[in-house]
Formats: sequence, structure tokens, C-alpha cells
Amino acid sequence: MAKRILLLLVIIVFAKNIANAQDPMFTQFYANKLYLNPAFAGNEKCGRAQLNYRNQWPKLGQTYVTYAASYDQRVNFLNIGMGAQIYQDIQADGAVKTTSINTMYTYTVNVNRNLSIVGGLQVSYFQKALNMDYIFPDMLHPVYGAIFPTRETSVYTDTKKGYFDFSSGLLVFNRVHTFGIAVHHLTQPSESYRNSSDAVLPRKLTVNYGTQIPINVMGSKKGEMYLSPQVLYQRQRDFEQFNYGVYFSRKSIVAGFWLRQNFKFHYDSFAMIIGFIQAKFRVAYSYDLTVSKLRNQTLGAHEISIGYTFPCSQKKVKFRAISCPSF
Repeated sequence: MAKRILLLLVIIVFAKNIANAQDPMFTQFYANKLYLNPAFAGNEKCGRAQLNYRNQWPKLGQTYVTYAASYDQRVNFLNIGMGAQIYQDIQADGAVKTTSINTMYTYTVNVNRNLSIVGGLQVSYFQKALNMDYIFPDMLHPVYGAIFPTRETSVYTDTKKGYFDFSSGLLVFNRVHTFGIAVHHLTQPSESYRNSSDAVLPRKLTVNYGTQIPINVMGSKKGEMYLSPQVLYQRQRDFEQFNYGVYFSRKSIVAGFWLRQNFKFHYDSFAMIIGFIQAKFRVAYSYDLTVSKLRNQTLGAHEISIGYTFPCSQKKVKFRAISCPSF
């Protein structure tokens, strides 16, 4: 019963006059590039399909579970990229479900032989569904259980909410370095289930930077091994996180670790990633080890990503792939 009540706290937040939502996050953000920044759409020569799954805080049940599927493709003769993604975020064992359909468009400008800039636009449609078939705390009797009527539904509340949204992104890169910035929810749409509420979806700022450092050791071929330090910063209203870590790659194996905190030095989790690449196929698993005060209550987070790059004709085109890890 206690766990069930805990899952209902999400609904209580939505019952307030003001609610500030927060987007789902992915530890394997480079395995979910379209979610990270719409400017990544079409950044490979051939079409790319991607599946992502994240289960956060599994000890509390199906507290935060997120699924994502995407496809993007470069259109060489137009010098553009196009992509589409759908994701569903399930909170509190189905109390709140958010489904988002997103389309991306990008255009690449080659400044010179070494430097390129990509601009991206995203149009999204969100649908949020609220399941009111739950036991609220005010329904509970200390001895007899749920016997009282709840006051949470005394104000009329829609159980579904749909709205459009817009986002944009920018990537600047050369053969070694990649810098990106994205702003999601430009119009800050209302997510309110009640007409009188002021629950808006705050803008999200994302900044990422990474580089690749080749490792040359005896017995290995050039370009076979490299280190890739990466930094990611995200801020959405009062919530912020700072991720930093490194990937190591050798042949078909990719491994990495991350530390997540905010600028007040409140540490959230330590993430470990292991991946395998074989030809056009790639798969990775990551685990977030919670290091905050919640470490004994959540069991961290599990994440799995599966990607496939489709074969295509290798015509000579003026195209420069973005230098960042596959995971």
C-alpha cells in the first residue's frame, strides 16, 4: 500500500494550480541523437533507425519508464537531413502517460574544408493522458483502508491533453571537435488538465561538447582505438544537470563512464556504459548507480539502446560525418 501511495504523488503534483514538468532524460544521449538535438537528423550518409528503453528507479515499480523509436535520413542532392521520432514516457505505473511525435529538418553549411554548421528545426505533437483510477491519500482510513471519497476530483479535470510544440538546434563541428546547442519547447505550451491552471512546459536548454583523441599503441592500427571525452549540460527551469565522462573505443567494443551532478555539487549518479558495434548494427547497455541520498530506495536506472544503419549507395558527395561516438 505504501508503494502505491508513493506512485500517486505524481498525480497530486498535477492537481496543483501550477505544475512544472520535466522532460525524460537518457544516459546514452549519443544513442538517442534526435532526442538530444534536432540538428543531428541526417548526420550519417545512410538511413539510421534507433530504439531506446529506460527504466528509472525500478525499486519503486514502474515509476519512470520511457520508450523511444526514431529514423533519420540524409537527402544529399538537397543538402538536408530529415528525421522522425516517437517516444512514450510512463510515470507512476501508468498514472501519467506522455506520447510525443516529432519531425526534424536540418540544413548543412560547409564553412570551409574543415568546419561545418548544421541548423535543425523540430515540430512536435504531444498527448498527455491522466489515469484517475487510483487511490488518493485522502481516501485512506488508518484501519479500514480506502473507504472515503476523494476530493482530488472535485474540480473538473480533463484526462487527456494535446498540444503542438517547436524546438531548434545548432551543431558546429570539424574532424575532431563537436559543439551543439538546442532549445526545446520554444513556445512553452500549456500542459494543464484544467482550464484555470497555469501548468506550462518550460524551455529546455541543452549544450554538448565532445572531442576524439586517437590512441596509437604498438600492435594496433591507426584509428582503431580512441578516447572521447564528452560534456553535457541541461537546464529546464529550476532543474539543471551537468554530465561529464569519457568513451573508450577499440574495434567493436565501446565502453564509458559518466558522472551526473549540478553546479551546486549535488551528485546524482555514476553511469557505466558498455556497447558492441558489428558492421551496421550496434547495441549498448548502461546502468546509473545512484550516489545521492536516494541510493538505497531507487536501484538506479537501466537503459538499453539498439541501432542499425541501412546500407546505401556510396556516391561521392560533399558530406562530412559528425565526429561523436555511436553511443
